Amino acid sequence: MDTLTEVLDSLRASGSLIGQDVLTAPWSVCVEAGPTITLVAMLRGDGWVLHDDADPVHLGTRDLAVLTGQGSALLASDREGGGHPICALTAEGVRDDASGQLLEQERLGHGEAGGTSPLVAEHALLAGSFRTSGRIAERLVGALPPVLVVPRAQQSARTLDLLESELDRQEPGQQAVLDRLLDILLIGALRDWFALPQAAAPAWYGAAGDPVVGPALRALHADPSRAWTVEALARRARVSRATFARRFTEAMGEPPISYLAGWRLCLAADLLQERDDTLESIARQVGYSNAYALSAAFTREYGVRPSRYRSQARHGTEQPVAS
Repeated sequence: MDTLTEVLDSLRASGSLIGQDVLTAPWSVCVEAGPTITLVAMLRGDGWVLHDDADPVHLGTRDLAVLTGQGSALLASDREGGGHPICALTAEGVRDDASGQLLEQERLGHGEAGGTSPLVAEHALLAGSFRTSGRIAERLVGALPPVLVVPRAQQSARTLDLLESELDRQEPGQQAVLDRLLDILLIGALRDWFALPQAAAPAWYGAAGDPVVGPALRALHADPSRAWTVEALARRARVSRATFARRFTEAMGEPPISYLAGWRLCLAADLLQERDDTLESIARQVGYSNAYALSAAFTREYGVRPSRYRSQARHGTEQPVAS
């Protein structure tokens, strides 16, 4: 298992898809900053992504954009902002901009009575939000710019076609199908963006395909609690110990055992946040001999004891960032 798989396996769209079916210009939709990744596509017409920390980005028909929650943004019909927002996408759900109340509808229409299919609308916006949480997810969000765009011509899959078709069907179980398709659309968008010449893919993404480093990374992620050594990893890579250590450090920017230690602490942090397991149990799950050893390493890395980290993570208070 690679880092991208680990991260994406914890992200799921659940009732988060909205189809802005018939948008009449000028229009705009707020995207609030927060622990979310938001996927956007113009099914029909074009629009703009206006972000606090990025230049305005034009979206043509069927271009995909991914917003990583690093600052707020506005999806709009024009570069000037598209008038008063009709709603806001937040970590909690879709809010009506006028009342501030969360909307229960899974799809929001803004056209004539009776609705118009997004397949024939002049402007049709699709947006879906994925809540992010934990140190593993930070590895993905931290490796991405605030806004990334995959032009229609650079998309390798036909998932958007399937989403369009499903939006027009109105059959039982539709939301479940849309959510799963949205998962696949996000994965495809990230893959396609990482493949673009101008994209700065993180070291762990490129290294996954390296014939020497890749097998070792997959072994570490598949069994992080194992007492790995450089020699054992080199055997997985079928090269000498010296060759493996050099190749891994060049590709990942740190030695293999250092990477393993950091990954174990990421796993421990997320287990503390998500489960009620004892610290002793978590220590053994991620490869530490006992709770004391994990606590010491965890405190050095994150500047807070595991028990305090768990409390902060579960109550939404600010967590310290490792230096």
